[in-house]
Amino acid sequence: MKIVADSAIPFLRDVLEPFAEVRYLPGADISAADVRDADALVIRTRTRCGAALLEGSRVRMIATATIGFDHIDTAWCAAHGIEVSTAAGCNARGVLQWVGAVLADLSRRQGWQPAQRTLGIVGVGHVGSLVRRYAEAWGFRVLCCDPPREERERCGFLPLGEVAREADLITFHTPLDATTHHLADAALLARTKPRAVIINSSRGEVVDGEALKASGREWVLDVWEHEPHIDRELLGKALLATPHIAGYSEQGKANATALSVAALARRFGLPLAGWYPPQAAASSPRPIAWQELCDTVRGIYDIGAESRRLKAHPEDFEALRDGYAYRREYF
Repeated sequence: MKIVADSAIPFLRDVLEPFAEVRYLPGADISAADVRDADALVIRTRTRCGAALLEGSRVRMIATATIGFDHIDTAWCAAHGIEVSTAAGCNARGVLQWVGAVLADLSRRQGWQPAQRTLGIVGVGHVGSLVRRYAEAWGFRVLCCDPPREERERCGFLPLGEVAREADLITFHTPLDATTHHLADAALLARTKPRAVIINSSRGEVVDGEALKASGREWVLDVWEHEPHIDRELLGKALLATPHIAGYSEQGKANATALSVAALARRFGLPLAGWYPPQAAASSPRPIAWQELCDTVRGIYDIGAESRRLKAHPEDFEALRDGYAYRREYF
């Protein structure tokens, strides 16, 4: 059995080797020649999986150590008998901590308290649900938009236009597909408050960068169109900017790798069911009060310093991402 794996996936080395030949490569460099005789791939978002990569290969499973799967042509894979496994929900608390750091930073620099702000959440899945729960406890008025969930569950979520009109801060937590590409476009941005802050940690293409620059609004971005070749003007004018690492907590990365290994174990009968990286600390979810968040988050995760690093060296986007020191989840 042969597995091709992204060399930047943490905690994976020496786990699969007793049962398979494993070749580690930079994700963006994995080629059709590399995967032709592979049975499975373990990847991240930098590996585009479709006919160009997989045609003629013997690949039967792709395990992506990410919550999203827009880098995979799932229809093509299904038609060719290739199973796709994701790590949905793996890094939800890591993204929650990033959002908490953003809100605490904006509160400090703009001089407001949560009771004075309405937070709009677009996409109320694993991440959005956590953000909603904590933001409400912190005192924000929270408005939610998730059309697929609203259609299924009739849970009282609002239309996107209404959230855009009323929210002071709008945070996006949607997958990327045909319905969410440039979801935040010029028309939507024109409906927001003049001082609204757009926050995106989902996928770069969910927000139209050109429209954002022309909108007169403010923004905080972790994800960018055309990564790693990011728009320097969009970067320079961002209130805060990070290199696609919102979910890069130690526990989130451990969860993602564990879910990928579990998928391979199930598909190929490997004796690795229940495996979890022994070097990763356990997560201890807990409530955290707004004041405690403001008092402690910079000691754990200084988002301002990280933003300054990226702005100073945008050419290092990929290196900053791949060499990232994973944060510890502490709530």
